[in-house]
Amino acid sequence: MGSEKAKISAVPTNIITGFLGAGKTSTILHLLKSKPANERWAVLVNEFGEIGIDGSLFQGTHREEDGVFIREVPGGCMCCAAGLPMQIALNQLLTRAKPDRLLIEPTGLGHPIEVLETLSAEHYKDVLSIQKILTLVDARKLADERYTSHKTFNQQIAIADIVVGNKQDLYGEPEKAALQEYVKEHSPNATEVLFAEQGQIDFSILSGPTATRVSPHYHESHGAPSAQEDAEIPQAGFVKAVNQGENYQSVGWRFAPDIVFDQKKLFNFLSGLTVERMKAVFITDEGVLGYNLTPDTLTEIELDDCAESRIEIIAQQLEDEWEAQLMQCQLPNG
Repeated sequence: MGSEKAKISAVPTNIITGFLGAGKTSTILHLLKSKPANERWAVLVNEFGEIGIDGSLFQGTHREEDGVFIREVPGGCMCCAAGLPMQIALNQLLTRAKPDRLLIEPTGLGHPIEVLETLSAEHYKDVLSIQKILTLVDARKLADERYTSHKTFNQQIAIADIVVGNKQDLYGEPEKAALQEYVKEHSPNATEVLFAEQGQIDFSILSGPTATRVSPHYHESHGAPSAQEDAEIPQAGFVKAVNQGENYQSVGWRFAPDIVFDQKKLFNFLSGLTVERMKAVFITDEGVLGYNLTPDTLTEIELDDCAESRIEIIAQQLEDEWEAQLMQCQLPNG
């Protein structure tokens, strides 16, 4: 009454992390379905690749009119350049959304401790209330040394308040027991281990303060974010961008909005990829479709809309022929 505009303060904030393909996007999509109708939620997404896809996937199923606000920071490390890309995106998102809850999804190849350091800075002390940090893990990956020897994989477990053994429908009790033992050894917090499939976790587990405290600033150098995310699409009809780091490479394409793809050819091309991760949104002859590929499965979902077709592939080795194969999936103009 008569006071100045309500300040943004103590916004409940959760970091939802996990290695490539652990199911972070599915989990956030599930949580958004649990959002109370009268609340406004904000989602800040970081992607390893230079061409952001998750924002389009989220916006294709959730709209600002429904109280869901999305912002992306593409191009690898959310915190590079002393956290500036993340801070700018976060400040803009908070101002626009004035959210009742903030969900932050760092890239599967990013260091979540740096994200927590940025969120714990003096500037955000009164603005954000850091709550439970969730780390999603596919328990089968503990049998693969590429994961257990990867610094980021272990840091994601160490920082967690709750580890979610996702995709539990794809493994059994020995894998579950191995994950519980691994968490006990690698997490200093009294971390809870839950199991889920398709990211279906209960909204209530987000509440409560994090037990994780940040240590002195740790940061590895990453390339600065590229401008390909916002670059104007040239006459050729597409923009291509590549990135690399953490022993992985990414390649992505953005296509002019008037380019339409043949859904059957596209599905065949995407099904044939053997990669760590692929995400895409495409304008096709069968409507606007979102795609998500992990080593387990390719999913195709119908979206309400998207501004343009986009695809991002992450692999240990990129293949030159992908671009030509992708172009062959386009319908002829006119």
